[in-house]
Amino acid sequence: MHIENNSFYSHSLSRDMTFKVYGHTGQPMLVFPSSGGNYLEYEHYGMVEACRKFIQEGLIQIYTPDTIDMETWLDPSRDPVHRAKRHNDYDRYIMDELIPYIKYDTGWKSGMIATGCSIGGYHALNFFLKHPDIFNTVISLSGIYDVRLFTGEYNELDIYLNSPVDYLRNLQDEWYLNRYRESNIIFCTGQGAWEEDSLRDTRLMEDVFREKDIPAWMDYWGYDVDHDWPWWRIQIQYFLENLSKSALGKGH
Repeated sequence: MHIENNSFYSHSLSRDMTFKVYGHTGQPMLVFPSSGGNYLEYEHYGMVEACRKFIQEGLIQIYTPDTIDMETWLDPSRDPVHRAKRHNDYDRYIMDELIPYIKYDTGWKSGMIATGCSIGGYHALNFFLKHPDIFNTVISLSGIYDVRLFTGEYNELDIYLNSPVDYLRNLQDEWYLNRYRESNIIFCTGQGAWEEDSLRDTRLMEDVFREKDIPAWMDYWGYDVDHDWPWWRIQIQYFLENLSKSALGKGH
């Protein structure tokens, strides 16, 4: 398997940002780290190995960017509005700096995949919903979709616009809604240990997607399925296998 370590200076974040690449061709799959994780964890926890078949077959090429979650949603010492604005800096890094690099690196001209586990699932959905011209597939595993979990109650626009369960409910713009309806949208959560927040938020998102007439695969796994890597390895294989039958790797 082709593997690269890369980094470049981000003007949006005023620092060097590191990422890894796995694979040589295929649909780019952007993987956001879990809570407190970094760009190395997808490999360290066996997720890259779980995706090996799809990488070697040239269906996907994985990019694992770092995050700044400890400066944004996971930093209780900062004011919630400051955290949201700092997250917007991260959005600019991904969209204005990393995505153009990926397009240049791969030559890929169609939609990409966004995925992640836990808070990475939140990032995957949030980036997909805000940028459906870039992403046509999202696989969110055990995600959180209501930022009140991190900020408490709020009444500030920058926070609202990063809380999918809120802004999607009020979204009326058909440009966005029609692109969602043409995309592959996958939510998965277990019902075992540490999945309470994800289970609650996934049910909330299911209601919103139904109200908006947006097709989405909402998959609730068993009461023995915990918020942990062994299950996420199984889940990513399962969903990539299903996508490979119809949508994965198309559109180059």
